[in-house]
Amino acid sequence: MKVLIGTTNPSKVRRFEGFLKDYDVEFYTLDDLNITEEPAESGNTPEENAILKARFYGQYFDRVICNDSGLYFDTLSLEDPRQPGLHIRTPRGGKRLDDEEMIVYYSNLIHELGGRVTAYYLDGIAVYNKGIVRSYMENPQDTQSDAFYMVDRPSANRTPGWPLDSLSLNKNTGTYFTDEGNNMYDEVQENIMVGEYRRRLTEFLVSALELV
Repeated sequence: MKVLIGTTNPSKVRRFEGFLKDYDVEFYTLDDLNITEEPAESGNTPEENAILKARFYGQYFDRVICNDSGLYFDTLSLEDPRQPGLHIRTPRGGKRLDDEEMIVYYSNLIHELGGRVTAYYLDGIAVYNKGIVRSYMENPQDTQSDAFYMVDRPSANRTPGWPLDSLSLNKNTGTYFTDEGNNMYDEVQENIMVGEYRRRLTEFLVSALELV
């Protein structure tokens, strides 16, 4: 089965390849198809934006996976203009930041907030399958239980496409997400929390793409 991943972010591509590694899926990216157009991301949640993307890129391919994420700092209210939310790369309505610009911007913001904040991501996933769109998003309360720290001193290591990993710390070990061999959680929590999330998301993708 051929599937378009509606992104140019190499880390997102590897993520979905990992979820579906046990299935006969050939992945394509927007770059592979020379698609440069982008949909208007006017949704109020990551799930709504993922759906908008999936419908848009469904014009080009029969089966599409799209993802949108929001980043939230516990120390800021949802109404605070400094809250990243859905606009991680365009904070406060400004220009779109590249990876290094994001590291500088968020380092300065976190320094302003005391040097360390508790943060969490909220992911929305949508699949377009021959005209039908299905979507998935974790419960926000469950996502907050998977929170991590972000600090104002970046690691020297980089993850292309996910620059904020260089500012993010495993809450249990105090190591950067970019450190070799690091997971967001320790071994026990990795099995319970990340493993369970991976199972639920993989089940959703398999069902939505009709891989079985």
